Amino acid sequence: MANELSTVDTAASVAAEPGLIDIMIGFIQDGGPFMYPILFVLAVGLGITLERIIYLQRVKSVNQKAWKQVFPLLSKGQFRQAMEAVRDNQTGIARVIGYGLERSRTTRRHEDVEMAMEEGLMEVLPRLETRTGYVAILANIATLLGLLGTILGLIAAFTAVASADPAEQAELLSASISVAMNTTAFGLMTAIPLLLAYAFINSMTNKIVDSMEMASVKFMNVFRQATTQQDRRDGPAQGASA
Repeated sequence: MANELSTVDTAASVAAEPGLIDIMIGFIQDGGPFMYPILFVLAVGLGITLERIIYLQRVKSVNQKAWKQVFPLLSKGQFRQAMEAVRDNQTGIARVIGYGLERSRTTRRHEDVEMAMEEGLMEVLPRLETRTGYVAILANIATLLGLLGTILGLIAAFTAVASADPAEQAELLSASISVAMNTTAFGLMTAIPLLLAYAFINSMTNKIVDSMEMASVKFMNVFRQATTQQDRRDGPAQGASA
């Protein structure tokens, strides 16, 4: 019987303990009205972060697929077939290589081909960086909202304490300060993950840009080799005709 009573008491105490969701709801409610704008900033920042990660991961995948398709053609000097392969391909790396191939049809100067691919990279880069800067801005906004909420909360607390009973002033002030600090804590809890997400997205973007720059370098090496071999073939032929 005693064991049954202890079991019932334990279950009742566990049921009485607030859950994590209840604690979070209470924390937000105690923080005052500025907690809700910070919560909105957190939701928007996480939404942008998720969208950017999915987009950049897809770009990385399609770029790798396009490069595996076009590089064997480039390495064999089949520039016309490579041009057909990237003509209708809208991936970033295909656009960069396509600019270089298109320019190589009208000039054999390496500098002109390099400039054409840089132009293609400059067109692709803004799409990779779209909305990424908003994540860092939202992190700063969350921090500032937290500080602003705390300052306004402290002003209200000191105003209330000034007209309170002297015996209750210390207790009322400590409780008010504790509640006002919730906004600063929540602002930092929002800003830190968003800053980490911003660094992660930037890292993904830089890796994609580096991969496209590496593809440009490999294309230029193949193009130089092809033009050098063509010049060697043209040289003896011109000498024989002379």
